[in-house]
Amino acid sequence: MLWHTSENQMIKGFILSLQFFSHIPININVDFGGKNIKYSIFFLPLVGAIIGALGGLVYYLIYPYNNLIASFLGLLTTIIATGGLHLDGLSDTFDGFLSNRDKEKTLEIMKDSRIGAFGVLSLILLIMFKFILIYSIKNLPLAIVLSFANSRLVVARIIAYKKNARPGGLGDLFHQSNPKILMIISGIIYIIILLLLDIRYIIPLLINFLAGEYISYIAYKKIGGFTGDVYGAVIELGDTISLLGFWGVMLWI
Repeated sequence: MLWHTSENQMIKGFILSLQFFSHIPININVDFGGKNIKYSIFFLPLVGAIIGALGGLVYYLIYPYNNLIASFLGLLTTIIATGGLHLDGLSDTFDGFLSNRDKEKTLEIMKDSRIGAFGVLSLILLIMFKFILIYSIKNLPLAIVLSFANSRLVVARIIAYKKNARPGGLGDLFHQSNPKILMIISGIIYIIILLLLDIRYIIPLLINFLAGEYISYIAYKKIGGFTGDVYGAVIELGDTISLLGFWGVMLWI
C-alpha cells in the first residue's frame, strides 16, 4: 500500500526521470505511464544537476593537475551520463530544420536514423564550444551543475506548455501527461535555490528561457510544434547557452 502513496509516486517519478533523461544505471522497474511521466518532469532540473555534478566532480578532481584534460574529461562524463540521447536529438533537429523542406518532409528527415551534414556540423560545433566554455569558466563545478539544471527546467516548461508536432510520438506522450502544476512547483523551488546561492545566477536562467522561446518560434514555424528530438536539441543548446551566461556573469558582473 505504501508504494501507492504520494511520496512513493514522487520516488517513481524521480526514478523514471533518471532512467529516461540520463544513462545513469537505475535497475528498478517503473511503469512508463501517465502519472509516472507527469512526476518525472518535476525532477528534470534535479536530473540535470546530477549530470552536471558528475562532470563537475571529474573536472574538480583533475583540474589541479591539468585544466585542459580536466575540461575534456568533465565534458566527456556529461556525455556518457546522458548516453548521447540529447545529442542525437540535436543532430536530427538540425538535419530537419536546415533542410528547408515542408513540415512532413522535415519530420521524415528528423525520424531518419541516418545523420546528415548539418547534423554532423551541429555536433562538432556544439561539443567544441561546450569544451571551450568549460575550460574558460571560473568556479566551473557550480556553473556546470546549474547550467544543466537550467536547460532541463526550460525543456520542462516547453513540454508542459508548448504544442506537439507529432501526435502519438514520444514527445506527445510527455506533453499529454499534463505536468504544468508540477513544473511550476519545480521551477519555484529551483529559482529560490538560485536566489539563495547568488542573485546573479538568475541571469543565465533568464537567457536560457529567452533562447527556449526563440527555439519554440522556429519549431512552430518549421514543423508546427515540438518532438522528442527538438526537446533534446533544447537541452543541448540550453546547456551551452547557460554555460555562456555563467562565463559572462563571472567575468563581468
